[in-house]
Amino acid sequence: MPARPELTRPDDAAITAAMSRTLNALAVLLAALGDGEHTLSLVAERTDDSFLRGRADLSIGTAPARLGVLDEDDYCRLRTLLVFALEGSTVRRAVLVATTAAEPHPRACGWTVCDGWLHPMDTAELQRAVIPCPGVTAVSREVYPAPALPQLPHADEENPHA
Repeated sequence: MPARPELTRPDDAAITAAMSRTLNALAVLLAALGDGEHTLSLVAERTDDSFLRGRADLSIGTAPARLGVLDEDDYCRLRTLLVFALEGSTVRRAVLVATTAAEPHPRACGWTVCDGWLHPMDTAELQRAVIPCPGVTAVSREVYPAPALPQLPHADEENPHA
């Protein structure tokens, strides 16, 4: 059986820069999603041909500002996975989908990771990805275009991805 390719650990500066971009990305993402109950799901294909998944359930309010996290460990895993996806040296592809609890159907939008940032995903591609499998009981999600997420400037990044 062929061995998986080895993962090379990114240097500390690259991880630090990706951590900064992750905090910025989550800040603008949560602001864009707005009030409500949201689930963030991230799937990443690593360069060693394995897949990693992270998921976190959040409750966001803007008046007053609040962020409720259902499971802190899940949120930390998702955040860490996003750091490595945005850093890019150990992740080939990654997709982040936000599902918002809404009536009559939940709504979903998504972003792909490209050049160290989250970019809106094609809605037709996302629609194909969120359709429940035949014979499986699952909730249908209404897909909508993901908002563009502006990248906030960060002073300690030498090589920002704009």
